Amino acid sequence: MTLADFLRHELNLTGTHVGCEHGVCGACTVLVNGASARACLMLAVQCDGQDVATVESLADGGRLNPLQQAFQDHHGLQCGFCTPGILMTLTEFLRDHPDPDGVQVREALTGNLCRCTGYQGIVDAALAAAKRMRESPTS
Repeated sequence: MTLADFLRHELNLTGTHVGCEHGVCGACTVLVNGASARACLMLAVQCDGQDVATVESLADGGRLNPLQQAFQDHHGLQCGFCTPGILMTLTEFLRDHPDPDGVQVREALTGNLCRCTGYQGIVDAALAAAKRMRESPTS
């Protein structure tokens, strides 16, 4: 069973979306031990004993994290299908690159396909979230 199917059907963590099932679209991106991974390409058994973070882990109860809030504030999503994978990709990226520019954000997103937004809102949201996290690291 793939990690994506295990998360969705066994753990009922339906935020991880399955798009292409070939690891190309990025919709199924999760963090395994802090590194982005395609859940459609991994077997669930490969993650036994590993730390797997999904989009459900980003919010603190009902409070959105700074990246999620920035997506809302900057209209970084439309249909929302690709959003969980993009949020997970950017979570890792912003952790490792706390002061990126727009070109770096776009490069980080090259493995995530979105057919709705044109990416500008996503880039704006990532830059705003990075700024907020630098100014208030505990938020």
